[in-house]
Amino acid sequence: DETTMLRRLARSRAFKCARARRVAAVPSRLLSTAAGSEKTLQQRLTELVPKFRDDLKQLKAKHSEKSLGEVNVGMALGGMRDIKGLVTETSLLDANEGIRFRGYTIPECQKLLPKFKGGEQPQPEGLFWLLLTGEVPTAGQVKQLTAELHERAKKMPAHVLKQVNSYPQSMHPMTQLASASMALQTESVFAREYEKDVNKS
Repeated sequence: DETTMLRRLARSRAFKCARARRVAAVPSRLLSTAAGSEKTLQQRLTELVPKFRDDLKQLKAKHSEKSLGEVNVGMALGGMRDIKGLVTETSLLDANEGIRFRGYTIPECQKLLPKFKGGEQPQPEGLFWLLLTGEVPTAGQVKQLTAELHERAKKMPAHVLKQVNSYPQSMHPMTQLASASMALQTESVFAREYEKDVNKS
């Protein structure tokens, strides 16, 4: 309801909260069927996205004229520091508290998210699930997601593999990830549908 929405916004510091991650554009071939009765990532997104869209429409209709604060020259020169210009719900970085992922601190994520057998740290697929849905997945859901991603990796386009294999060992892992992800645009279902003027709302 509206009260819940406004409380969520207040917690994330004056409207530094939620923008839809166009999760509806996740390809339908991603995470197709999970073993047993547990829902796949795509199934959960299919359930969550309609309400999320409605929440955003209500938020825009009722509060679109609300100010997010003042901007001064110092902020602009400081690399846009402290300027509220983006709505996001996946993470919040606080100078005193540190970073939260969907409201969870790093120690909470380490405690709650599924781990590899015998491991101490959460599996990255579990954090991915949390970021997209706001929910802590079960071990079974993470296992299915891992298997699906491994299967999809076997179909990596040749041009992307060639690019990745050409990276120098000194290249930062995040640079490699960003570059390879961009190269995968050639396989994007969303990109193809976008060219067909798919509904972007």
